[in-house]
Amino acid sequence: MEVIHKIGRRKTAVARIYLKEGSGNITINKKDLNDYFTTATLQYKVNQPLTLTENADKYDVKVNVFGGGITGQAEAVRLAISRAVCEIDAENRIILKPEGLLTRDPRMVERKKFGQKKARKKFQFSKR
Repeated sequence: MEVIHKIGRRKTAVARIYLKEGSGNITINKKDLNDYFTTATLQYKVNQPLTLTENADKYDVKVNVFGGGITGQAEAVRLAISRAVCEIDAENRIILKPEGLLTRDPRMVERKKFGQKKARKKFQFSKR
């Protein structure tokens, strides 16, 4: 099996992953998964597609991720891994699709408008 390259995005975070057969090591920006994402919630998010498809110890994942915050980065990595696992075996799509792991979350930060304090907040109105 050759290396599978996939991209995942969330907010402004972009994750490029390289998936190949191995022993289950996940390296993110040349750091171990547990060192890069310190909280258990984020580690669970990254591992979710591999555990659901029972491929946790079969593949090595090398990740380059940039932009956004740590939660956005974790979800970008999750999407990329989900896409790669689906390319390996089409049966995995049936498992991941109902969990919502193949859906690119389109929500982005709304831009600030001129004449306003923030995207939707206005300056205080004074009648007199």
